[in-house]
Amino acid sequence: MSSGEEFGSVKSSSYDFLSIERKWQKKWSDSNAFVVSENSSREKCYVLEMFPYPSGSGLHMGHAFNYTIGDIFSRFKRMSGFNVLYPTGYDSFGLPAENAAIKAGVNPKNFTDSAITKFISQQKALGLSYDWDRTLKTSDPEYYKWNQYLFLKLLERGLVYRKKASINWCSKCSTVLANEQVHNGACWRHLDTPVELRHLEQWFIKTTEYADELLNYVDSLQWPERIKSMQKNWIGKSHGTNIIFDINKKFWTIFTTRPDTLFGITFLVVSAQHPLLSDFVVTKQKKSVDSFLRKIRSTKQEDVIDLEKEGVFTGSYAVHPLTGENIPVYAGNFVVADYGSGIVMAVPAHDERDYDFAKKYDIPIKIVVQPKEKKIVPKSLSEAFIGEGVLVNSGSFNGLDSVVAREKITEFLISEKKGGRSVQFKLRDWLVSRQRYWGTPIPVIYCNSCGIVPVPVKDLPILLPANVTFGSGNPLESSDIFVNTKCPRCNSAARRETDTMDTFFDSSWYFLRFANNKNFKAPFDKKIANYWMPVDQYIGGAEHACMHLIYARFFVKALRDIGMVDFGEPFPRLFNQGMIHGVDGFVMSKSRGNVIDPLDSISKYGADSLRVFLISVASPDKDFSWSDTGMESSNKLVQKIFLHLSNVSIGKTSSVDASRINSAIKTVTKNIEQFKYNMAIICLRELFENIGDELSSDDLSSCIRVISPFCPHICEELWELHGFQGFASHSSWPSCDDSRIDNSLDAKENLVDQIVKDIYHVMELNKIRSCEKITIFVAEPWKFDLFSSVKKLLDDSRDVGFILRKVLIGDMKKQSPEVSRLVPLLIKDTKKVSGVILSQNEEFEVLKKSNKIISEKCGSKEVLVIKSQESSDPKARKSLPGKPALLIE
Repeated sequence: MSSGEEFGSVKSSSYDFLSIERKWQKKWSDSNAFVVSENSSREKCYVLEMFPYPSGSGLHMGHAFNYTIGDIFSRFKRMSGFNVLYPTGYDSFGLPAENAAIKAGVNPKNFTDSAITKFISQQKALGLSYDWDRTLKTSDPEYYKWNQYLFLKLLERGLVYRKKASINWCSKCSTVLANEQVHNGACWRHLDTPVELRHLEQWFIKTTEYADELLNYVDSLQWPERIKSMQKNWIGKSHGTNIIFDINKKFWTIFTTRPDTLFGITFLVVSAQHPLLSDFVVTKQKKSVDSFLRKIRSTKQEDVIDLEKEGVFTGSYAVHPLTGENIPVYAGNFVVADYGSGIVMAVPAHDERDYDFAKKYDIPIKIVVQPKEKKIVPKSLSEAFIGEGVLVNSGSFNGLDSVVAREKITEFLISEKKGGRSVQFKLRDWLVSRQRYWGTPIPVIYCNSCGIVPVPVKDLPILLPANVTFGSGNPLESSDIFVNTKCPRCNSAARRETDTMDTFFDSSWYFLRFANNKNFKAPFDKKIANYWMPVDQYIGGAEHACMHLIYARFFVKALRDIGMVDFGEPFPRLFNQGMIHGVDGFVMSKSRGNVIDPLDSISKYGADSLRVFLISVASPDKDFSWSDTGMESSNKLVQKIFLHLSNVSIGKTSSVDASRINSAIKTVTKNIEQFKYNMAIICLRELFENIGDELSSDDLSSCIRVISPFCPHICEELWELHGFQGFASHSSWPSCDDSRIDNSLDAKENLVDQIVKDIYHVMELNKIRSCEKITIFVAEPWKFDLFSSVKKLLDDSRDVGFILRKVLIGDMKKQSPEVSRLVPLLIKDTKKVSGVILSQNEEFEVLKKSNKIISEKCGSKEVLVIKSQESSDPKARKSLPGKPALLIE
């Protein structure tokens, strides 16, 4: 080491990271180092992290991890010659800001702007190479103006409509509550006030219009398999049959994927959130139904799925379409109102959910599908039989295989005009209206004469009023200036829509605005959007697998069909980062008190050290736990690199170092491209633990550049220190010269070091203070052949028998007993064959040439190197490749 100190003992005072980081952050900012524009002569690369919600508490370690992943990739691609768009912004509308602002007694705008200012200073402290000129915030009127414009475009296209939907209602607040505001069935502000379910007219976006395309293109995406699977399940395409039931002289269509069980229906269940539930409830059951409905406290689909299955009899009966039987109709908490008709046919013998419900309410169970291998009867049925079998108790369809019966029964229903084939999706239309203040006002006006009237584009944006009253009802309704307006068509008195948009609307197209954020005439220019899009690398948490990613994909497809873009997928490539756990093993959270503030770590160790730690503990897509020891180790590594390269002598690079440098470039390049940042750090750590003190200018330049994406601040300082021009961040990525890589050089050097260590160890064990002669026995040639063969075979199998069969051929059979002993040992300890395996002659020549060095280091007068097959000494037989036997006299 050029510093003359061992790794780990470098004093922090010798590396002034704070002044270095501030210096280069200012230089980047002053020179607009990462501002980018369209350039057709260079291949573009758009890198984007899911943009954050700017909370008042500021940047947390999860943010720092996410952004570091994106920044490393962006810096690498920029140095690799790409025209890189790497922007950031703030998802600044939403309920948390409104709630926090109410609690603090300030306007949400002031609260949000303050949080964003804090966020930006923290992001810059990390050394992130954003194009800050493209920064946006969704609560800026210049952004949400285009939210309103796009809403109107979707409305024109027939993709926006109004209908009744279930909402959470607090009578004390006189307002609708978001699901997040419902705590244990009560209002978050008034825990003594139970939330009610009501049905109000709401705005919806017709995402189901694109359900097929959303599903069909999932497999083409380079996304983690679990995310693709979640998307498929969320969209949930099902082929089945619509069956028409008569309930109170009114016909209702019910969807099922199992028409073969039609004769086993013993009850129907209508969703407790069904907007027409009252049509099913007879007078004498109204009290019971109302009591049941008061128990339901959430409209969230996740809650519906997880609830204990409960229900109540409505008093109505449905007429079975084929048998004419009367079937009781229940209201239930486990049926989703927006799936199909919001009513399901219940066959308890052949559906687990229906079975549990029937058992709870003592409803008859009728078997209509018998398994082929055994007979089941209702009395002995302990669970639903959901498999395939043969139809029984099904009239003229008895004896049919259940798969065949599905088609036969469907055909019969069609012929009788009592049903038909159908495809259903779990995906439901997007309820986009919110009864709260801090969001984009929906650009619609209500006129008594003209009805619902879209706001003319020339009148956009519809601004949020500053003076509103919080705490009772929808805050926007408290502003007469906002509510009362004129009809754009007839100029008579009218009222504005007081609902605001779901903030998922904001994040469904923000990536398009980044491409053209200074456009004041349109949300974005089509030509510019087509240049930058789609996003080449999207990075974010798996928690957004469904909602955000579904809505963004829908949005792009809709805008394509409107003619605003020429592509159909926004994010062909997605990377999910892992979660950071505290030292206690739990995910970092304020409530647990295990949060580590990124700024605390930066002030103590520096941004470069924090960046290295965050991506070195594990693969970036894996969860990991914070470690103070690991943070200190990363800090020591960064200091070591900086001090070593600061003091390198410019001269000639040794062949060993040239091999190490070029091998590291090759490995790190591959690791960054594959997001195996932790492996890149392992490679760099190894490089700087072994590299010499003299390098050529070109090789020194390569060393600085190869670590630049990870440690940008120290690299800029080193770049300037050694007289290189411009920013290291703008230099080209180092290229690997394969002709300079000789992996055997390291193996040969390590062999000599290891022999010396082994000699010391033997002398210490045998309490030998000095020796006259050391004999080194190099293993027989067949052992080198065996080790090489086993190394190759381990890529395919670790089965001892398989490997023995492969190696025990030809002359190797003569060594059968010894081979049979060695192979299991090599499989158990693969480190013995993990590195470069030299030949016997190479090992012999290296040791022979180094006998004087070994003699001097070990204090021996004579060192002999002998090939084992040329010696009769029993010790010679114990030699292994890379591990010669020793005789010390």
